[in-house]
Amino acid sequence: MPPNSHRVGRFTESVIRRMTRVAMECGAVNLSQGFPDFDPPEELRVALEKAARAGPHQYAVTWGAPNFRRALARKQSRFTGLPIDPDAHVVVTCGSTEAMMAAMMTACNPGDKVVVFSPFYENYVADTILSGAEPIYVPLRPPDFSFDPGEFRRAFEQKPKALILCNPSNPTGKVFTRDELMQIAALAQEFDAFVITDEVYEHIVYAPHRHIYFSSLPGMFGRTVPCSSLSKTYSITGWRLGYVVASPAFIDGARKVHDFLTVGAAAPLQEAAIAGLEMPDSYYDALAALYARKRDLFLGGLRGAGLKFTEPDGAYYVMVDVSEFGVDDDVAFCEWLAREVGVAAVPGSSFFREPVNHLIRFHFAKREETLAEAVRRLARLREKAAGRNRRT
Repeated sequence: MPPNSHRVGRFTESVIRRMTRVAMECGAVNLSQGFPDFDPPEELRVALEKAARAGPHQYAVTWGAPNFRRALARKQSRFTGLPIDPDAHVVVTCGSTEAMMAAMMTACNPGDKVVVFSPFYENYVADTILSGAEPIYVPLRPPDFSFDPGEFRRAFEQKPKALILCNPSNPTGKVFTRDELMQIAALAQEFDAFVITDEVYEHIVYAPHRHIYFSSLPGMFGRTVPCSSLSKTYSITGWRLGYVVASPAFIDGARKVHDFLTVGAAAPLQEAAIAGLEMPDSYYDALAALYARKRDLFLGGLRGAGLKFTEPDGAYYVMVDVSEFGVDDDVAFCEWLAREVGVAAVPGSSFFREPVNHLIRFHFAKREETLAEAVRRLARLREKAAGRNRRT
């Protein structure tokens, strides 16, 4: 039997999704994989029921149902201030995961280089490798997870084809400032690189921070490839509806890649999701306020437990420092945490290129009662960790 390709040996299975399986096995509160335990808005559920009865049930246009693309273009035009053409600028994908893969395969040739900030969402390196490209890592340093301008320029001096920018950031919750974005834009222009943005948390940002769409910066629309999804904004992670919005030339290539990756996103789900895209601005204000309350509740619990963490500017993740517990293997620690404390987290090493083993990531996209139970269990962490250390 012939061996598998070399490329699949260069990355691991998803650590995030593995920790979900661990949580399910031992009944832990799953604060590892970032999906809500509450329903989407009533408007989407009603629209889904209607689509289940009335359809459509067959293929939509490969790159997205026309009415879905029109609704998406109107919504994104409203928030970005850019004139998005639903027929020229949009391809609808099976979630932002496929959007990123299609974008990378459209942008990169085998042997190209791609700048990746570290820490990073785990898919980015796999996307880079599967596209035949090579990652160039630029560290983001705590506590504010900023980059060193000199290191950043040296990365671009290696002439990358693209940079991947997650803003707001998963896993750190960092929201990049305008000054940081302008530095990125300047080097992207100087070295003629694409900027592939992951903006799935665009509407989950905490005051006084503000999300700035990279494509809206002066001269950036033509070289920016925004990738996003409806998953986090409307609490429909299982619907798998994502999209790429870019220049007509880029979209022409991305549509071809998408066509042969998945053919198309689910037609009835596109139909139902239009109800979300047509929500008024008040929905997005309420969404940000909802997650601000969840953040305050969970971070208050972490403080009460005496845990150290970096407060997120946006998204719904928090990086917690567990070095005080003598952690040298964060994977083993997270498995112990799930089984013995009853709360599942993601080992921070899965997000870093550097040898970082003292951070773990929680998410707080849960009902308040779920977060309260997680906090109750984490209050016993110090006591249980002391017992663990005595045994080891």
